[in-house]
This record gives sequence, structure tokens and C-alpha cells, in this order.
Amino acid sequence: MFGIIKRNFKYLDIYSFILLYKSMVRSQLDYCSSVWSPYKKGDIEALEKVQKQATKVLPELKNKSYIERLKICNLPTLHYRRIRGDMIEVFKILTGKYDTAAALVMDIYDLTTTRGNNFKLNKIRAKYDLRKYFFTNRVFNIWNS
Repeated sequence: MFGIIKRNFKYLDIYSFILLYKSMVRSQLDYCSSVWSPYKKGDIEALEKVQKQATKVLPELKNKSYIERLKICNLPTLHYRRIRGDMIEVFKILTGKYDTAAALVMDIYDLTTTRGNNFKLNKIRAKYDLRKYFFTNRVFNIWNS
């Protein structure tokens, strides 16, 4: 998709680029990320590499760093978007927006103190990597913090 934008749109301003990038490229990078969320550093870097290359297409942004390009384009990193999406899903599960069978997998602490929030989660110990990076295990530390 990024190649199509690069090939067919020679002179883009930032606003047009952002519209095209968000609708055609980022939607494919974010597709189903709450299910298959990459945990290996190489996989994460491969996804970020696409966004790094895409923001270099604009001539006025070529000589800037990746973080500066993101700030100018008002885009977050893909890693941040995956974490944010996970937190939104956890909130929906815990507040009953989804089926209650999904909430049974997430064990809520029984808090009697006023410290923290009422939706703190117990982390389930995972023996194998297969289970360690499932949605229900990868969100606990971020949610409880």
C-alpha cells in the first residue's frame, strides 16, 4: 500500500500524506494487533520501519529524526497504538461492554484499601511462551501500573 502512495502521488503536502497514510497503510499495520501483537524485538522494529520509511516520503521531513517527523505529522508510534488499544479492550471487558465470559479470564483483586483502583488484575503465571504473550497475560503489568 505504501508503494502505491509513493508511486502515484509525487507531490504531497503533510495533510494529504497523513490522510492517505492513515487510511491505506496504518490500517493494515494495525489490523488485528490486539490478537497477534508482536513481542519479539525484530517484529516490532519491522513494523516501525514501515512507518519510518513512510514519514520520509515528504521532502520537508527527510532530514529530521523519526521522533520529530512523528510530532510534525501528529502520529504516535505503532507500539504506543498497540498498548493503547489493549488498554481500551481491557477497560471494555472489565466494565461489561463485552460478553461476561471474557471477564472471567481476568481475575480482579479484592481491594479493601483506597490505594489504586477497583479494577486491579491478578496476573496468571504462564509456564510457556505460547501463553505468556496472550492478551490476558500481556496487559496486566501495564493495566495495574
